[in-house]
Amino acid sequence: MLAGVGPVRLVLFVVAADEGWKPQSEEHLQIVDVLGAAGGVVALTKADLVDEQRLAAARAEVIERLRGTALEGSRIVSCSAATGLGLDELLAALDELIAAAPEPERAGRARLFVDRVFSIRGAGTVVTGTLTGGTIALGDEVELYPTGRRARVRGLQTHKRPVEVARPVSRVAANLVGAEREELARGDVIGPPGAWRATRWLEARIRPVRGLAHPLTARGAYKLYAGSAERDARLRLYGTDEVGPGGAFARISLSAPLVLAPFDRFVLREVGRRETVAGGVVLDPDPPIRPGPDAAERLAAREVAAPEELPALLVAERGAAREADVLALTGRLPATAAPAVRAHGWWISAGLLAALQEAVRRDLQRFHDEHPLEPGADVAEVRRIIAEALRSAGRPAEPELLEAAMEALIERGALAREGPTVRLPSHRPRLDEHAEALDRLVRAVADGEPTPPTVPELLAAGHARELVEAAVRAGLLVRVSPEIVLTPGLVERALAEIRAAGAAGLTVSAVRERLGTSRKYAVPLLEHLDERRLTRRVGDVRVAREP
Repeated sequence: MLAGVGPVRLVLFVVAADEGWKPQSEEHLQIVDVLGAAGGVVALTKADLVDEQRLAAARAEVIERLRGTALEGSRIVSCSAATGLGLDELLAALDELIAAAPEPERAGRARLFVDRVFSIRGAGTVVTGTLTGGTIALGDEVELYPTGRRARVRGLQTHKRPVEVARPVSRVAANLVGAEREELARGDVIGPPGAWRATRWLEARIRPVRGLAHPLTARGAYKLYAGSAERDARLRLYGTDEVGPGGAFARISLSAPLVLAPFDRFVLREVGRRETVAGGVVLDPDPPIRPGPDAAERLAAREVAAPEELPALLVAERGAAREADVLALTGRLPATAAPAVRAHGWWISAGLLAALQEAVRRDLQRFHDEHPLEPGADVAEVRRIIAEALRSAGRPAEPELLEAAMEALIERGALAREGPTVRLPSHRPRLDEHAEALDRLVRAVADGEPTPPTVPELLAAGHARELVEAAVRAGLLVRVSPEIVLTPGLVERALAEIRAAGAAGLTVSAVRERLGTSRKYAVPLLEHLDERRLTRRVGDVRVAREP
């Protein structure tokens, strides 16, 4: 009964009029009920074998048994396969049921629950199952879940008819190229590459079947049935030791991976008692490793959410999620109006981004106050600030997320990046507050030219390194090497000497003599002019480039 029943939403429920309601009828109704069937028709068969009084009693019993279930109010048709009695009425009832049923999802993620795998000589591997969610077409590349193996669809049949496109909800046979029979098993799923994520843990609301004669607890071993799959399952109940009539939130551990989506329904059977004990609705197919103290609140929000609200809810729960993860776990992306920001392959919740922005603003402001002459902090320092803020929010500081968060803050104008530094948009180096110190520094270099003090000598003389860097950025000094700074005037004088030499150019020695300096300064000065493409080296001489 349970094999492959997961995707079924409309039911033809059969009760024999001469036998009446049987224990297996009750179990079948329990399963249909917990799977949330959208409607059904009851066929009261073998009507030719009973008299009118017994047929009426059987009908009354069915009506009473269906009361309070998903099939309450379903049309009951008395019929007989032997005589043909009521078959036309049964077919009409089924047509009406289908016509009134809501349209199945057709534009979502295709998911073919595999219930059979076999090989055909000359064709290869064939799988059969029920297709839901979206279409599969000839030539499509598909992924075999949970193994991750890729294959191509070579042939398709629906209800034994060849088709080019298989549409949901239908029975489908697919001939696959690139997949061996041994690589597939009952319960696997065929779908678009990367569209699904297999799981061994899920969170759900479970409800006991009606009439359960014993308490439903986390103790014992269970079997979980979903789609066409059967898995051993262990339960962990949230906030209770026993599942009451209204149900309870639970975490379920599976013996092997299973492809599930939010709001999928499943059935639980207790192994020891060999009976169906509960059904459930998947709320989170990829729950956090630790449920946390707010697990019930988190799952309650998921329980009442519409499918289109799940992406934003997922991002809000996690603070940030890769776009590929959002698609695989919800089947869609957050709406443009959702409180989340898309940045470089990630979705970041507005709340987390605001916390990161405040942390970076606070620490960068402190940096600017302590280093007013610096244009900004190193990118690595800003990444460190973001990483600490992420850890404080309980989120791992993944390198890709650090970069995405920083770029999101830059795009929204909270930060400004200039080369290897990042600053607050309002920050500018405050040179005017250090004008006197800058003047002393520049005079110290100018007075020592053409052999000025090196940077280490300037630092030893009491000039701050930040002041030297600020003077270079402001153009008051020119850095020609890591340890040598010169005034712009001396650099321009060297360039003028080279230009005056014309095509003949000047050697290092000639420049050294004309400037009255030493090779220690002349070599890095000429290399600096080369790097700025003001001069070029031809053999042993430097020649000025055309302006």
